[in-house]
Amino acid sequence: MPHYVPNLRDIGGMPAVDGAVVKRNKVLRSAMPALGDRVPEMILWPPALVIDLRSPAESEGTHPLDSRAARIINLPLLSALRPGAAPAEDLIGLYRVMVDFADLRLLELVREVSNATGPTLIHCAAGKDRTGVSVALLLRLVGVPREDVVDDYLASADALDAILARLQKIAGREHRETLPKAFLEVPVEAIVSVLDYWDSHDGGTEGWLDAVGAEAGLTERLRSTLLA
Repeated sequence: MPHYVPNLRDIGGMPAVDGAVVKRNKVLRSAMPALGDRVPEMILWPPALVIDLRSPAESEGTHPLDSRAARIINLPLLSALRPGAAPAEDLIGLYRVMVDFADLRLLELVREVSNATGPTLIHCAAGKDRTGVSVALLLRLVGVPREDVVDDYLASADALDAILARLQKIAGREHRETLPKAFLEVPVEAIVSVLDYWDSHDGGTEGWLDAVGAEAGLTERLRSTLLA
């Protein structure tokens, strides 16, 4: 029996900078999709671009959307850890690890989304942590208020049953067996810690991206792509 893509939602409709709003069906976010998954009628499917944030060990081989004419890009955020990096003990630590060590991959994600001409799906395994940090970055760069970014992150809590069912379906991989229980939660403190970190940077989130190596005009290009 077909199931819906777990934790799937369109980030469109949020208020952004200068009275603009995020366009509908430009950026979708979800947990790992599977062959035969259904989507709500208002979602444009299949996406034109899929950004898979999972590590190679999590991959099933051919991506389930690869045969649907989607362009698949792999940006494994947790494979970017540098030698000697201490493992994260909670999601606050995990998110900081991503921001610190996967900064170049987050920059590449911004570039890809800014250049996309059709719907882009961003996903990891659960669609709440790696996907949550990535989407929060996009939303803050286009001027979505912090409270709306937090609300979007917290919406994953409503999908936890579907997320866990999907994770159980693809269970058996080593990284699943050692996940702390806290990693299966949706704590507001985790995403707030990332937002605080970006806001504390000189120039805010855009200043952080510039320091990572963003080319001139990237944020404006992203806004042109995502905002109406």
